[in-house]
Amino acid sequence: MRAVELIEKKRDGLSLTQKEIDFLIDGYVKGSIPDYQMSAFLMAVMFRGLNDLEQAYLTNAMLHSGEVIDLSPVAGVKVDKHSTGGVGDKTTLVVAPIVAACGAKLAKMSGRGLGHTGGTLDKLESIPGYRIEISSADFYKQVNEIGLAVIGQTANITPADKLLYSLRDVTGTVQSVGLIASSIMSKKLASGADKILLDVKVGSGAFMKTKEDAIELAKAMVAIGKNTGKETVAVLTNMDEPLGSAIGNSLEVIEAIDTLKGHGPKDFMELCFALSSELVLLAGLAKDIKEASKMVEAVIADKTALNKLRQMITYQKGNPNVIDDYDIFGTAKHKIKVLSRKDGYLAHVDAMNIGTAAMKLGAGRQTKEEAIDPVVGIMIQKKVGMKVSIGDTIAIIHSNGKNEEEAYEMIIDAFHIEENKITPQEIIIDIVR
Repeated sequence: MRAVELIEKKRDGLSLTQKEIDFLIDGYVKGSIPDYQMSAFLMAVMFRGLNDLEQAYLTNAMLHSGEVIDLSPVAGVKVDKHSTGGVGDKTTLVVAPIVAACGAKLAKMSGRGLGHTGGTLDKLESIPGYRIEISSADFYKQVNEIGLAVIGQTANITPADKLLYSLRDVTGTVQSVGLIASSIMSKKLASGADKILLDVKVGSGAFMKTKEDAIELAKAMVAIGKNTGKETVAVLTNMDEPLGSAIGNSLEVIEAIDTLKGHGPKDFMELCFALSSELVLLAGLAKDIKEASKMVEAVIADKTALNKLRQMITYQKGNPNVIDDYDIFGTAKHKIKVLSRKDGYLAHVDAMNIGTAAMKLGAGRQTKEEAIDPVVGIMIQKKVGMKVSIGDTIAIIHSNGKNEEEAYEMIIDAFHIEENKITPQEIIIDIVR
């Protein structure tokens, strides 16, 4: 078997076998297939695509290129959730405690943020003392005892995906749906869960800008799940404006806590409750989505879900008093009101612009080595559809003095105000089962 023959085969639109894809991935990881040949293969895939079986083969090859987490020491049904990423997306901090309170097990490995927002780990590390690295024994013990843990990814998860992603980034092949789907699903499958829920963001602040593209990606990932024996559901959600009100690490943790107390922002609460209900149903804890939704509402009402978050923070050595005293997080030195320069109705908020402004303030990182300031960020004060007058506060900047003027103008540019009232888009766009 020769790499050039497989490149030509894919170039000509033919399907590759499992052995052929295994040969390519194994050879690339071991160094026997060079970058220039793998680049040619990726470009062939970019133009010719991958069928459902090829996507499953590629996912499986990347999955087994490194460590696969064994969750068999954890009793019960293990579920996992993955978001394709968005501005203000702190859903894991709410969904994980809800699902655990309902009786499922969520043993989650998350990553750091790179770019316009912090990742789940960055948000959790804004809690004083919180440890993202714990031993395997403590990890299994914690999930068995309280139903959830959110920790850092092991270094040896899907090394093939890391290599391929770096190559795709510099060869113009990032946009291939088959490659995106295989990349995401290889990491999710390596995490060892029995059932997987995917939150696929759609809109200006998301990787997939249109519903059509998002549905194509969702169907590809659900098919991979099916072909690898893992029940998978994808929920398409709106990212045409930031999710909730808070953008910035400790600000987002506070908003997540408020949501578990039952009084978070409307759009964020609706999304978290919908995702949690889908996970409860996937775990087999309810007979239908209506019963699952009632279970979710019950654990919010009786504070069981809130106490699950408190338990997780305690187990991972964070200060659980942050649940009741937000001052423990610390605060930014400056709070700057961003004032509207127009009258009308808010028609659109460019989520990517807002996320970039938050990064400029220090809430995100442009390089892996860059430090994040946990207390800075942006609080959105107006949502799509609301009436806005000149001089109204549309956002509040929480800053420690970094790039304030630049961030201010970026926020102004992100808010699109028009004469006619706009009906906001629903937060849940579609579900692919």
